[in-house]
Amino acid sequence: MTTVRLNALDSGSVDTDALVVGISTSPAGPRPAPGADGVDAALSGGLAATLGALGFTGKAGEIAKIPTFGALPAAVVVAAGLGEAPEGDSYDLEVLRRAAGAAVRSLAGTPRVALALPAATPEQAEAVALGGLLGAYDFVKYRTAEEQKAPVGELTVLSGADGGEEAVARAATLAESVALVRDLVNTPPSDLPPARFAEIAEESAAKAGLSVEVLDETALKEGGYGGIVGVGQGSVNPPRLVRLGYTHPEAATTLAFIGKGITFDSGGLSLKPSASMAWMKSDMGGAGAVFGALLAIARLGLRVNVVGYLCLAENMPSGSAQRPSDVLTTYSGRTVEVLDTDAEGRLVLVDGIARAGEDSPDIIVDVATLTGGQIVALGWRTSGVMASDDELREQVVEVAAGQGEAAWGMPLPEELRKGLDSPIADIANLNPERSGSMLAAGIFLREFVPDGTRWAHIDIAGPAFNKEAPYGYIPKGGTGYVTRTLVALAERHQADGGA
Repeated sequence: MTTVRLNALDSGSVDTDALVVGISTSPAGPRPAPGADGVDAALSGGLAATLGALGFTGKAGEIAKIPTFGALPAAVVVAAGLGEAPEGDSYDLEVLRRAAGAAVRSLAGTPRVALALPAATPEQAEAVALGGLLGAYDFVKYRTAEEQKAPVGELTVLSGADGGEEAVARAATLAESVALVRDLVNTPPSDLPPARFAEIAEESAAKAGLSVEVLDETALKEGGYGGIVGVGQGSVNPPRLVRLGYTHPEAATTLAFIGKGITFDSGGLSLKPSASMAWMKSDMGGAGAVFGALLAIARLGLRVNVVGYLCLAENMPSGSAQRPSDVLTTYSGRTVEVLDTDAEGRLVLVDGIARAGEDSPDIIVDVATLTGGQIVALGWRTSGVMASDDELREQVVEVAAGQGEAAWGMPLPEELRKGLDSPIADIANLNPERSGSMLAAGIFLREFVPDGTRWAHIDIAGPAFNKEAPYGYIPKGGTGYVTRTLVALAERHQADGGA
């Protein structure tokens, strides 16, 4: 994995193979950003003119490479566009993350890279380090050596900011967790059935100091987890429920994170079209994010108690699969009529939500690649957030925005509840009327939240998996989306910090 360190050297003297500088736009053409001074001086003040001659403007996301011809220790300078320069050089942290990520991604195969982007504060240094580390990510497990470039080996963030060392170390911790989530999402479902996911969680949790409990198919059936059992009964790979626990002696708040972990979703007997099935290895992205977040929270030693539930199953068609019109008895004791076996994520989540109530959390947050309706309403990069109260919903949206993980608050219209009525069970698992399907799914989940507990639901169906070209620090494939948001939410609720 790529390593990162901090160095206060001037950009014109650092010994590295490639040097990244920031360039802003201006009416007069590209303008070197803070951190690029040493490079500009070594090039006799000609950095902006050279880039302008190449047609480089400095707009966000733009990348250009120029050779140094021995003027600098680095053989190449990479210009990363930052867009319009802010007043007082208070660059947006997400702009810095994306610039660092895009630049480092363009340098795959380069052993050492120095990042001379604006990093005057610990927050900026962390953003540069995190963007660079996430941009260096590549999933190479299944490629032959001839078909891959080695990732960037070492990143150096050039900054003299007080507290910069701690900030860069925090970035490394976050990046490690996000990379793990990306690896899990990218892993073929044949190599990540529920039992294997549970094994990985056990191994990593023990190293991080988390408590861990795993319920296998027998314990799930005996314990009354009818939602998880029902979804998983059609597969030869039986389901699991993993409980991870983190406690801190100074904590005053307990959070519960619940993740949908469908390791492959065929739709069950309500079979998906093949084009919609091809990327369904990503349907465990919610559980992955919860897992990654718990590891980071433990490694950062946050002053908060957090429990995480990974609701793991494989949704397959077979002679033993659940049928449309079956009725399941969930862990809460409430019954659900299954109208569509492809609305399975909510069935495993409600068992996790009900079980989490036994931990007496102050807040429950569930995360799931839940509905195609999220993609229809908000696109591929923005999650939908629903909650039991407006304050919590807006808090989650605000926290996500601070991490550069776009989210949008959505309502829970009461008139949609009637569409979930069942003539034979307490509730149906979906509204046959497809309009408002993302919101109806949220309303369904709300029915299982313990009375008096604050709850939020994050639908990440689109953002969890990038089917298009890489951008910024986001690769093609698994993104690790919302992992950092969950960590930041836990930070918001730390003792002596809180919301």
